Amino acid sequence: MIKGRVHSIETFGTVDGPGIRFILFMQGCPLRCKYCHNRDTWDPKCGTEYTTDQIISQALKYSSYMRASGGGITASGGEATLQPEFLAELFAKAKKNNIHTCLDTSGFVNIDTIAPVLENTDLVLLDIKHMNEEKSKELTGVGIEKTLKFAKHLSDRNIPVWIRHVLVPGYTDDKENLEMLAEFVSTLNNVERFEILPYHTMGVHKWENMGLNYELKDVEDGTQEDIDRAIDIMSKYEVEIFNKRSA
Repeated sequence: MIKGRVHSIETFGTVDGPGIRFILFMQGCPLRCKYCHNRDTWDPKCGTEYTTDQIISQALKYSSYMRASGGGITASGGEATLQPEFLAELFAKAKKNNIHTCLDTSGFVNIDTIAPVLENTDLVLLDIKHMNEEKSKELTGVGIEKTLKFAKHLSDRNIPVWIRHVLVPGYTDDKENLEMLAEFVSTLNNVERFEILPYHTMGVHKWENMGLNYELKDVEDGTQEDIDRAIDIMSKYEVEIFNKRSA
């Protein structure tokens, strides 16, 4: 039986998808985001091994809460798509148990690799890091081309998506990036929610505990004013942005 490496499990998550979620934070990530708040998930050799049956068994303990709230299972990370065989088997078993499935991903994945997972994926949370290829590489270690190709593929298949973008002051909040992002999102036909998330420093202690240098230590947390400015810039593309202040 396939085993996956899991960093941690959250049993009553409420922000990574609709309703109450059973969230798997998978171990391993190919990105090296300077603002990563789960720095301890990068190493694919760490974490705890689980079979898909073990995960489904745990998740079913919370099935009444998930179903009553419209929730389900979310595979996050790290980058969950680094373990596609495990994920495909897990989501297939989840669907057999009438559990809603959600994939939280950066989209940095080959479409052929992820195809078996998408067969049983109800929702994708897609984190678009930066629309400029070179700035994306500088900020995350990888370009954005794969993510945009993946987003188009999801749109073509009409798989529901929540687009997410972290607004990092001085890095992702420039007018050009925001306009490019809004214009791109406006071309997709499957976007159920478009979220602009303020940058936060809650994960800095993980870097420090690991004896690592956090490069953005001088960047302050994002504010509602920052979000309002971003929404104003993107408004001309007629994309509806989910604003938690008014939701």
